[in-house]
Amino acid sequence: MPQKQPKRRRLWRNHGSCIRLRPMHKDHVWSYDVVADRTSDDRAFRMLTIIDEQTRECLATDVARTFKSEDILERLNDLFVCRGVPEYIRSDNGPKFTAHNVCKWLGRVEVQTLFIESGSLWENGYIESFNGNLCDELFDRELFDILLEAKILIERWRTHCNSARPHSSLGYRPPAPEAIHPRSLVLATPQRANGDGLDAAPALT
Repeated sequence: MPQKQPKRRRLWRNHGSCIRLRPMHKDHVWSYDVVADRTSDDRAFRMLTIIDEQTRECLATDVARTFKSEDILERLNDLFVCRGVPEYIRSDNGPKFTAHNVCKWLGRVEVQTLFIESGSLWENGYIESFNGNLCDELFDRELFDILLEAKILIERWRTHCNSARPHSSLGYRPPAPEAIHPRSLVLATPQRANGDGLDAAPALT
């Protein structure tokens, strides 16, 4: 018999129509999913993708031949310690996400789960869009010979996506642009010659 799934709570308007919870701020709603691809020897591998729906930042792209619910918990635990705990996390009804130990642990750390309806991928549109870009820009263009190569190239793509790739919904800015040290701005600014013939650095305000 199929494993019993936890009950879902939905949001309703006054006139009774169902709506989807929208992200309102950073770490309000995260989404996660598992994507599949193959190495050149035709062996399948999986990738766990996790994003912040509001900022569009990709928090993880873990690559492995298989994923168990314990692997999901390990990655979430690391992210919660390093970044903080989201209010909600959205996913499909895959067995790794609906597993009892995952739901119980999320409840213990006060993260509410949002499970989409089966076959309604539009309800998880943020991460589906991210996965689509990943497939178009990397999976469809690269042939991975070994798993290590896939891990390196996917992580490189994730870093580029977060720090450099413009996003239309963010005003064509990247989700998490690289920080620029103030001194680098001074060094990059053309300097004027002063009365002694020496270059004077512009004052920082």
